[in-house]
Amino acid sequence: MIPRLKPPIGREEIQALFSFNPDLIEKLERNFSKTFSTRCAAAFPYGRSALWAFFQAMGIKHAEIIQPAYTCSVVGHATVLSGNIPRFVDINLTDYNMDLELFAEAINERTRAVIPTHIFGYPMNVEKVQEIVRDAENRYGHKIYVVQDCAHSFEAEWKGRSVINYGDAALFGLGISKQITSIFGGVMTTNDPEIAEMLSAWRDTHFREKSWLEKWKRRFYLLASAAAFTGFTYGFTYWLQKNTPLLKRLTDAYHLDEAIHFPPDFDHNLSAPEAAVGIEQLNKYKDFKKKRREIARNYFENLSPPKDWVMPPAVEGATYSHFVIRVPDREQVLKSAAERGVQFGQLIEYSMPHLPAYREYAKGGNFPNSLLASRTTINLPLYPSLTAQDQKKILAQTQKFDKM
Repeated sequence: MIPRLKPPIGREEIQALFSFNPDLIEKLERNFSKTFSTRCAAAFPYGRSALWAFFQAMGIKHAEIIQPAYTCSVVGHATVLSGNIPRFVDINLTDYNMDLELFAEAINERTRAVIPTHIFGYPMNVEKVQEIVRDAENRYGHKIYVVQDCAHSFEAEWKGRSVINYGDAALFGLGISKQITSIFGGVMTTNDPEIAEMLSAWRDTHFREKSWLEKWKRRFYLLASAAAFTGFTYGFTYWLQKNTPLLKRLTDAYHLDEAIHFPPDFDHNLSAPEAAVGIEQLNKYKDFKKKRREIARNYFENLSPPKDWVMPPAVEGATYSHFVIRVPDREQVLKSAAERGVQFGQLIEYSMPHLPAYREYAKGGNFPNSLLASRTTINLPLYPSLTAQDQKKILAQTQKFDKM
């Protein structure tokens, strides 16, 4: 079976697991800054931990944090668990990013931060975001921080310039399913040395080191993930996922959508083995980005989907973390493709303000586009190791749905 995702783990990452030098964390931060052309970078155990720490370090409390209704739940979790209030904004159905007109209407005197999410690798109009925020700062007389959520986008570009370099900071997730991985982990970058110093100082004061057992669990997790997503074993992995609660229990320990929750080790610093894996991944990042764009281009040029499927937009500067299509009957599409040996993915199968834990933050809004996307989107496999033969099979499977 062709899996929906496959972490790009090679011999170098496996060897890096047995690195013990604590200076590797600082090296990861330096290399991350260099790779993405930012002045400063701070490593964290998770991306959500970085966002939570940012709010704490900047003294943001009891404030409204504007974020899209259609985004990963950990953004909302970090907001609430830091003592703040998520203010949700519906998305557009073109590139699934936050609707900028609704965003402008949502900013008010309680807003202290906004989180533009460049979802699925699609760059938002960061210039418009900056303009809206500057107007609001002048109107209300206080600073409004802009944190670019680049967990999906990494180097997505708006008019030829990376979105990372707009606003006050940028947030990255380095989990096993992201464009590059440090097993778990996250990074926050900034071009403001004062922000960098405050963020790192807060982390160094309030976070603690992982135990030796936690570090060995991380090593095992990478080895298990590398094995689970190989062509030889993935059929069994898929069976476990569909027919047993085992993998769900493992996932729930680190990530829950339906509850406002952080994993128990959210404030345990990134470890040296994780940093070493991240460094190896950074060395390969430009090749990964090029390959993702090539596969997306192949899909755009050669897909012949049914007429009632809604294709994603081809956007200049997008990095395509996912190739997202809206379909009328998602469950049937996922089931039929799997029966033919291809796993189509689904990501963010919820609308944040419609989750029970977040209804109190919905402010009476309906968020119809977020709800529609949460119920109808699938994504085609798109990862650097996807072979030409695999791509051919995926293209062939999409054509068969027209005959159903």
